[in-house]
Amino acid sequence: MSEAEKDLVAKMLRAVLQSSKDGVALTRLQTEYKQLTGELISHKQLGFPTLESYLKSMPSVVKFGVKNGETICFAAVSNEIAHIAKLVARQRSPKKRHNGQMLVNSQLRLKRVTPATQVGKSAFNESSSFQFEALLSFSPNRSEKRPPLSFPPRFQKELQVHLAKNTPSEQTGKSNLTTSKSSYNAELVQSRLKEILNKYTNGVWVSKYPQLYKKMFNEELHQDVLKQLETWTHICTVEKSSGSGLAELLLYPAKSGHAQRKGSFNQKTADKNQEASVSSKPVTQGGKQAAAKTQPATDTDIKENLIELLQKYSSGLWANALPKLFEETYKMQFPQNILDNLDCLSEICTVDYAVSGDRKKAILYKINEDGTGVGLRTPHKTCVNTDLLALAENEMALISHEFTETCTVQPLPLPLSIPVEQFPSVLVVELNTTDEAVIRYIGPEYSGALEQIEDAMKEHFTNSDNPMVPLNSQSVGQLVAVSAEEDSWLRAQIVEVEATKVKVFFVDHGFNEIVDRMKLHKLDGKFCSLPFQAAKCKLAGLEPFCKEPCVLESFETLACGKILLMEILERREVPLVLLYDTSGDDDFNINTACLKALHYKTLELNLKENGVYLNVVVTNVCSDGTIYCQVPSKGWNRLNALLDKVEYYFNSRQITSEYFVSLPFCGKRCLARSRGKWARVEITNVHGTRVVDVMFLDTGTVASVAVSELREIPSPFLQESVSIPPQAIKCCLADLTFNIGMWTPDAVLWLRDTVLNCSDCSIKIVKVDDSKGLVHIYLFTSKNFPNPERSINHKITNADLWKHQKDVYLSSGTHSSPSNKGDANITSEFEIKSPSKDHGFAPIKPVVPLFVHSELPTRLVLPQPGEHLDVFISVACHPGHFVFQPWQELYKLEVLMEEMILYYNRTDWQSVPIEKNKIFAAQLDNKWYRVLVKGILTNGLVSVYQLDYGRHELVSCRKVQTLVQQFRQLPFQAVTAQLAGVKCEQWSEETSIVFRNHVERKPLVAQIQAVHESMYSWDRKVVTYLVDTSLPDTDVWIHDLLTEYLVELSKVA
Repeated sequence: MSEAEKDLVAKMLRAVLQSSKDGVALTRLQTEYKQLTGELISHKQLGFPTLESYLKSMPSVVKFGVKNGETICFAAVSNEIAHIAKLVARQRSPKKRHNGQMLVNSQLRLKRVTPATQVGKSAFNESSSFQFEALLSFSPNRSEKRPPLSFPPRFQKELQVHLAKNTPSEQTGKSNLTTSKSSYNAELVQSRLKEILNKYTNGVWVSKYPQLYKKMFNEELHQDVLKQLETWTHICTVEKSSGSGLAELLLYPAKSGHAQRKGSFNQKTADKNQEASVSSKPVTQGGKQAAAKTQPATDTDIKENLIELLQKYSSGLWANALPKLFEETYKMQFPQNILDNLDCLSEICTVDYAVSGDRKKAILYKINEDGTGVGLRTPHKTCVNTDLLALAENEMALISHEFTETCTVQPLPLPLSIPVEQFPSVLVVELNTTDEAVIRYIGPEYSGALEQIEDAMKEHFTNSDNPMVPLNSQSVGQLVAVSAEEDSWLRAQIVEVEATKVKVFFVDHGFNEIVDRMKLHKLDGKFCSLPFQAAKCKLAGLEPFCKEPCVLESFETLACGKILLMEILERREVPLVLLYDTSGDDDFNINTACLKALHYKTLELNLKENGVYLNVVVTNVCSDGTIYCQVPSKGWNRLNALLDKVEYYFNSRQITSEYFVSLPFCGKRCLARSRGKWARVEITNVHGTRVVDVMFLDTGTVASVAVSELREIPSPFLQESVSIPPQAIKCCLADLTFNIGMWTPDAVLWLRDTVLNCSDCSIKIVKVDDSKGLVHIYLFTSKNFPNPERSINHKITNADLWKHQKDVYLSSGTHSSPSNKGDANITSEFEIKSPSKDHGFAPIKPVVPLFVHSELPTRLVLPQPGEHLDVFISVACHPGHFVFQPWQELYKLEVLMEEMILYYNRTDWQSVPIEKNKIFAAQLDNKWYRVLVKGILTNGLVSVYQLDYGRHELVSCRKVQTLVQQFRQLPFQAVTAQLAGVKCEQWSEETSIVFRNHVERKPLVAQIQAVHESMYSWDRKVVTYLVDTSLPDTDVWIHDLLTEYLVELSKVA
């Protein structure tokens, strides 16, 4: 087998494994592989005696696990593929939502129609294809004058093909995971299936079954029924025609004679499948011994058995499948010499060679009574299988029926596609379960297009030239136009027909209503072009509680009828999402708020003003003076008992992949280690595929951890874990004698030293601010309670603690966001952190090297002039100045960034002497970057240049740290460049915008023209052409585009 074939097998194997999140059992792997490719893994041809030995030889493709004593195969993580797909498909940056950078699109016209309880809903599908949209209306002709260049296969096209091939299998795998959770009336569906099969006795295509079901019973077929058909052997029989696609399955009534139809619909392909299924069937050791002991069969027995086999497979039987099928059927040896001389079978069958002279490709047909073989193709007579004709007649009848209906009923529009952007705005319509929340997308292609359709409908029906004539007859499933309030017209689908009333589902607004028959009118075909706008989504983190009344009630209060920001976590038929309310100062996570509705009221700590609480433990002190306390309560005792059970649960069994967190997102509840035990955490920020920020719910501490260190809450303890409220109470010191303003490092350190090491504290409640979730308290140590003059509040007012250091500023407030609800300043260099005490990690002692700035990474190697390079444009100011990154190195950079987050967020920050034109590490937007200091301002801010991204930023001096040696290995990735082929002394704003829209944040191909070197790598400049190869049929040269744009612009001027 050639190397190309071996690589193909490995790629297809990876696709099979990636399609299943829970892995594939080793015993089922061959079946899953065959369903995808139509072939088995030929491990012997690859040089391996067993399939397992072959899989173990590819650790980069397959990894193994054990579940319930069974070996499970998982797809090994490929960082390069994962990061490339992530960068091209979606730039995941939750921070973009904050500080006004990500605004909710609220341009929506609401209809004043009172929604009724939704009874029937249409199925809404989404298209996962991504479309490239034109950024400008300007579309110049492409110039033919360009430098000669022969490009290799475009990496963008390869990636698109890769994604296109893998998306369906991934969706199929994910849908299989939820099969067991689906619910429907199986007995009713089975009885209806019998009725359909009795009507179509010659078989039904499985792909047509949902359509037949809906036409006969006026009800949508549950999506999981098709997956269960093969298990209903007492009802039906499912047979495959070729391959393994759903559209190639046939459904027959369950009866003994069904096997006689096998192969009747497709002679050669059916027998190939039979051959494959027989050859892949494992033969037990006992079966081998029995075969060895059997006596050779006589010629008469062989002939009789062959005739019986050929009668069973009336459409023909492959010769090379005959021996194994014969032995398994009759437990008799099949003479090998018969295959060597097929002519000896001329008395009982005819031989048709699919490939001339190739015995392995010969097909055997039984001889009819008239002496002719059914498989022979003669110029005078063509034998056609009766079952095939009957099936064709059924298909023609169905097509004819559908055609008749299309003459009176409008065709359905295309399915609604999910918006390309990561954070679309949506209107929440209603919710019956968190797995299927009804929403509408907001935007020009969605709500804007719907308004145009509804305006056109209003004009059409109110026009005197178009008299409004009610429908004479109504049928379930029919599309109609409904007259609503304020002379508006809406598209709807009939759900139920009564005597004088009709129940309709408004396909664009997502609810049902009972209306008068006279309000229904025929919907013209021109109004059916726009996809139905009502869509569905699934709320992440609420799957186990999708029908809990308290969750649904909380969601209705917080979200229904509002326009929210939606973060798409997984794109599928019903996308997995997070919803945010951005109308307030802080973005509000709806999913997390609904989860809090599950808290047991009896376990909540109801703090009362002037109440005194003893034995209080201070668990965390933040840099803004906020403290977190634990007060003894029922919830605290129950939590300790629960965590003990969880600890025993994990210690008493082998940890499998189902307990690892596979999809981290903001607001997700899971477990992490703290002080040597498992503790409850909530993810507050996602930095990438490997690192997240979490808050420990019961101590209030914040940490950056690797995703691999997190664990899912075991299902036996999930309900109880969610029902116990967080035990950390957020507090602040009350009635300080003067306006503190910003907390100084000395004050923060003194407070930590005083209360964190105290074994017994007491508090007195002064005020409970429920709106901010903050409690104002007097804090006492065990020795000075209850004298107010000796409280911590009084002692901390010592003036010596409040002398601000020059150019050092500590924020007095935290900035909350969907991605970070914890203390944004907890990682200040002025904090004396103890990771082992607060977060359960071993302390990382910072290695403070000599402050040597000459130890720079090696230079990034660039191609020679005339050569090409795949690049990603990170910054584009104008054609004379932009910054690119080598595409092949991006995954290395992301790994480096994640490692820097883990290192610096777990290390005690040091006060660093900052110097101009030196290299440091700096924290920006909760991430760490390698930067060059460009200037030091008097207000405590530092101007820095990001050496890997090419951006200029301002950062607080307290967030600048020494760049340790381990992060100086990877060359700086930002390369400054200018566009070749165009010349201009000063670029206009309009031209810069055109250039930016075509290149920024996009993967392109660069053809290097010249490299102007400099002493430092960040000062060198590259002159290059840029080519957009994302279009299927043409390459867009950016300099040609700009040249033509400038010509057109000069004509206008």
